[in-house]
This record gives sequence, C-alpha cells and structure tokens, in this order.
Amino acid sequence: GWVQSYGSRCVKPPVIYGDVYRPAPMTVRWAEYAQKLSSKWVKGMLTGPVTILQWSFVRNDQPRSETCTQIALAIRDEVVDLEKAGIRIIQIDEPAIREGLPLRKADWEGYLQWAVRAFRISASGVGDETQIHTHMCYSEFNDIIQNIADMDADVITIECSRSQMELLDAFADFKYPNEIGPGVYDIHSPRVPSKDEMVSLLEKARSVIPAGQLWVNPDCGLKTRHWDETKKALTEMVAAAKVLREYVEEAVTL
Repeated sequence: GWVQSYGSRCVKPPVIYGDVYRPAPMTVRWAEYAQKLSSKWVKGMLTGPVTILQWSFVRNDQPRSETCTQIALAIRDEVVDLEKAGIRIIQIDEPAIREGLPLRKADWEGYLQWAVRAFRISASGVGDETQIHTHMCYSEFNDIIQNIADMDADVITIECSRSQMELLDAFADFKYPNEIGPGVYDIHSPRVPSKDEMVSLLEKARSVIPAGQLWVNPDCGLKTRHWDETKKALTEMVAAAKVLREYVEEAVTL
C-alpha cells in the first residue's frame, strides 16, 4: 500500500519475501546514454543497501543483516556494470543509515558493523580510478562519525543549507579523511538562491573544512523542482563555485 514519505509525496515500499538478487541491469542503459550526451563526467545514481532495507517491508525469517548483504551484492553487480559502461563517478545513497539504529544503544555497534560492511560490499567491485560517492540527509553525525568514515566513500554529500553549515562541525572536529559536499541550497523550496548567498555558505564551509576537500552541490536531488527553477539555481551554484575557486587560487598565490 501507499506510505507517506513527506508532504504529498507517497511511495509503495517493496515487499522482500525471498532472497534478493539482480536479474538484469537497472540504470546502466540510461546512465550510458546520458554520458554519451556530455563531455563531462555523468554520475551513476543508486540507492544503498541499508536504505533499501529500511524503506522496504522485510522478511522476518532471517536476520536483517543477511538480507542487507544480499541487497549489497545485487547493487555491486550494478556498480560493476556502470563502471564497464564508462561511468567513472557512482553515488550510492545511504540517507537511512541512522534511522536503522536500534533503540538500545548497546545494540548500535553490531548494527553499524553490518551496515558499513554492506555499503563497502556494494562499492567493492570497481577500480581505484572510479569515484564512489554517498549522500546522507539532515542528521546528527557526531556519535556515528567514525562509522561514516569507515564506509570509505571518496565523497560524502550532506544536506547543510538550512543548518547554515553547522552539521559540518562533526566532520571538522573528527578530521574527516575524505571529501565532503555540503549542500548550498534547499531543494525542497521553489526559491532560487543567489550566487552571493551560496558563496557565503561556502565560505562558512571553508572555515571548517580544507578547500581541497570541498565539493559544491545542492542539498539533495532535484526531482521536486521544475526545470526553470532547476536551471536557474544550478547556474547560480556554478557561478558560486567559480567565485570560491578564485578565492582559493588567490590565497595560494599570495
């Protein structure tokens, strides 16, 4: 049946009643087609194993960790095929990794061990030259930041614009070893932010995260936005990224 995601957005979660496997490629044809239309890298986009598990009705005759591993192996097949198709950046989203935490804190470590392992399995079939990204929504990261680092994604993108970059503090205090893309505009609003607003947010991000680790991106996916809003906002975002690059280059040459 239909389940509310947020607002008027509803979904029909899958029912997992048996073993999970991938009978055929899911996204490869369209990703390959999109890449042929651009001289720039096109990112492959997949949902991670823990998030698929959390957002499904899951069989209860085996441990959730076992089902999650099966999902991870199916995703790995897709990731490998995307790489073979020439996709060199592949994002495996895990926005639900925190919501899967058990109610008893004593059980957290066991869950996080198999959750991190499932993510690493899903990304394990590609070469070092292929970038693995992940994405997480608004969340408290402080108490699971080591586990997020253990996922070993090359880049993590997080929703940050509404918090005015405060969520980056956990990554800065921990000295997160990989690269971070803090969201610079709220994709849930039709409002198009200006270049200057995004530059201001990026300057806040640069004050806690080294410039060499920063990526520039929206908060999340853009499926809720109209084309006109999307194009205008992305144009402003690209302009903001160019301004920040100029700031960094000037600082290096001084």
